[in-house]
Amino acid sequence: MSKKTIYLIRHGQTDFNKQGIVQGSGVDSTLNDEGHAQARKFFKAYHHINFDKIYVTELQRTHQTVAPFGQKNIPVEIVPEFNEINWGIFEGKLPTAENTKTFLEILKRWRNGDLDHCIENGETPLAMFERQSNGLNRILKNEAEDTILICMHGRAMRSFLCLLTGTTLQNMDNFDHANVCLYKLEQRQDNTFEIKLNNYLEHLS
Repeated sequence: MSKKTIYLIRHGQTDFNKQGIVQGSGVDSTLNDEGHAQARKFFKAYHHINFDKIYVTELQRTHQTVAPFGQKNIPVEIVPEFNEINWGIFEGKLPTAENTKTFLEILKRWRNGDLDHCIENGETPLAMFERQSNGLNRILKNEAEDTILICMHGRAMRSFLCLLTGTTLQNMDNFDHANVCLYKLEQRQDNTFEIKLNNYLEHLS
């Protein structure tokens, strides 16, 4: 069986990103002008890669980020399991001193291994990780797809990188990300993935 190469990117900038507003799976925001420019720059840098398929989430900011590849007629598939984590009562809200304190406390609990804890009405990291695992397993079974592009979200990307590399989920904050950053990963014999490019941003310069 051939080994896969994954190009993993985060979606382009939205006005919510710019304003620091929390946007999880329940906030279907769109790219702003800068986000669309980032998407075009990524396409210009990587249009020569022969992607067998592009995977996106249900949220339109990922669809818009890969939209420039539409001219190449690459199949695009929605994977709901790759959606962003649900941030519960924080979704769509500007940061305040109170909710920032709560947010940082929850991140600390996650780093300490309390991965079954979440913001009120939100989703736990373990639940996100489990659904991502189901989505990844379906992709890995598609043997005809050697080189794929996946566009997802910040927290989801951190969890997904743990899943791909065999990293303990409580260490997910070790994976930095920015809008339309690139992680390039190559599959090993043991079916984990090795990171070849890490939070790479040269295509945006």
